[in-house]
Amino acid sequence: MSLIFDPQIAERVRASFERQHAMRLIRATFPVVEQGRTEIHLPHWQGVEQQHGFVHGGVVGMIADSAAGYAAMTMVPATDSVLTVEFKLNLMAPADGEKLIARGQVVRPGRTLIVTKADVFAIKDGKETLCGLMQQTIMVMHGKVEK
Repeated sequence: MSLIFDPQIAERVRASFERQHAMRLIRATFPVVEQGRTEIHLPHWQGVEQQHGFVHGGVVGMIADSAAGYAAMTMVPATDSVLTVEFKLNLMAPADGEKLIARGQVVRPGRTLIVTKADVFAIKDGKETLCGLMQQTIMVMHGKVEK
């Protein structure tokens, strides 16, 4: 795997995010793409809330999975794609804020498996509160590009 970041990788990863209809459905945005690191931002709105008014834990997991998965995607060649095979999510605090930020990061790149993590923060009155912590395993699908 290359450790030199190619700007075309960022374009390819952003294009993949745009094809993910689930991210559009929840109004998520993708402002940060760097080698081994990404961020997904999610506004808090009624459509992603659970019964107490917090962002639903499933949605927290959704943005954590995508942020960490896309961090992994920045580490593979354009001829390959990635797929989540496992993740563990700890919900540390209610996802209560004006928006959430999921910060994905590659922990260990590999040829077949990539280990990643994501921290999800609720932003309220300018203060970040860790509300989700995820560890993930990504499988590199050699020679298989996205549709």
